[in-house]
Amino acid sequence: MTAALDLQDVACTFVSKDQPGQRYTAVQHVNLTVGAGEFVSVVGPTGCGKSTLLNVAAGLLTPSTGSVRVFGQALQGINQRAGYMFQADSLMPWRTALANVSAGLQFHGVPDDQAAAQAHEWLRRVGLGGFVDRYPHQMSGGMRKRVSLAQTLVLDPDIILMDEPFSALDIQTRQLMENELLDIWQAKKKAVLFITHDLDEAIAMSDRVVVMSAGPGSHPMGDFTIDMERPRDVAEIKTTPKFLELHAAIWAVLREEVLKGYQQQLKAA
Repeated sequence: MTAALDLQDVACTFVSKDQPGQRYTAVQHVNLTVGAGEFVSVVGPTGCGKSTLLNVAAGLLTPSTGSVRVFGQALQGINQRAGYMFQADSLMPWRTALANVSAGLQFHGVPDDQAAAQAHEWLRRVGLGGFVDRYPHQMSGGMRKRVSLAQTLVLDPDIILMDEPFSALDIQTRQLMENELLDIWQAKKKAVLFITHDLDEAIAMSDRVVVMSAGPGSHPMGDFTIDMERPRDVAEIKTTPKFLELHAAIWAVLREEVLKGYQQQLKAA
């Protein structure tokens, strides 16, 4: 089966703004695939290029070398088959929840009444059917994340790209959002590339977990299949023997890279 997303031998090198002439290779020799309907998480030390890979997958960043294919077709420009949920809120403060979720559809030429109806349905699906007229400043962090999730999914993308979307939430709200995302994913089975620093979150949600090395020149160090039954509750599954076994195996690879990343940060400070 053709992969939804296929990165082959990808490298991204940047010119330093602070030191003209100096070049920095964020990632190199990256081979990463996400199958249609597959949930893949990428974990790694701070600064290992996880978000860089997500931007490459979105078509926001052209790799220095290597190729990106989307359902078998070479990616040219923005990935039109992907939706991107950022770490920070991307809501427009002057628009209500309904207007924020409707915006993407309107930009794609959907009539206003149809856009509003679809936006209302997605807000209902994420538990905000009674808050469609709220502005971002009138909502809690968890509510804003739900709006952002609806904003991403209302366009019905074939690939969902997520950059630590729940990292700023308290643990209870975070687990609720994780379970809500899994429920929606289970129903629609879209391809998901999920970036997180949280190994527990990655294991609890994913079909596969990819571990990145410390930078510079970060690359995949391990690719682990998460062979646990679905549907899952992210809180309950963390107490199971299989979860603990997988956590120990992945952490054995990730720990050394985290320590390397930490030492590099100390040298740069």
